[in-house]
Amino acid sequence: MSSSVAKGPAVVCFVARSGTGKTTLLEKLIPRLKARGLRVGVLKHHAHATAFDVPGKDSYRMAQAGADIVMGACAAQVAIFYPAEGPPDLEALIARHLQQVDLVLVEGYKESSHPKIEVCRAAHALRDAHGVPQLMARPEELLAVVSDCALDVPVPHFDLNDVDRLAEFLHRWMQRRADAGEMARGRGV
Repeated sequence: MSSSVAKGPAVVCFVARSGTGKTTLLEKLIPRLKARGLRVGVLKHHAHATAFDVPGKDSYRMAQAGADIVMGACAAQVAIFYPAEGPPDLEALIARHLQQVDLVLVEGYKESSHPKIEVCRAAHALRDAHGVPQLMARPEELLAVVSDCALDVPVPHFDLNDVDRLAEFLHRWMQRRADAGEMARGRGV
């Protein structure tokens, strides 16, 4: 599905309260999207300072010595470490590192304007005065909801354990996005 890459990858943010299961859901979703032919990138936002490199490792030592960018490479993977200059900008990170994929699954960045899939667990949900779980995504950005409880939402709703249906939904959403891009290019837009 590389036609979407010409205008950049599609981006979907998975948002939820901490401990809701976003990472577990993405772990299950990624192989299902890959099986549908999508190239998938993931960007996880950490709300608190996290050390990605490990003290004592050569790459860590090089950064401590003052290197502006440290890259580690082996046959299995490549890692790039550079200091963030303030809060990491989602658009800049995608533009710099994730242009070669069809779909970027973002864990977090709830304040971005990208479409959101909200993960809601009954045990973790904030509730209104009537006990109804409250979602954190703005309604105009909500693409779907994944939950372990019944919710009255105006968007597709998936059971937390029905990852196959969610993967199919995202794949079709990607196809519609690619088709809309082709139509716009055909009109000279």
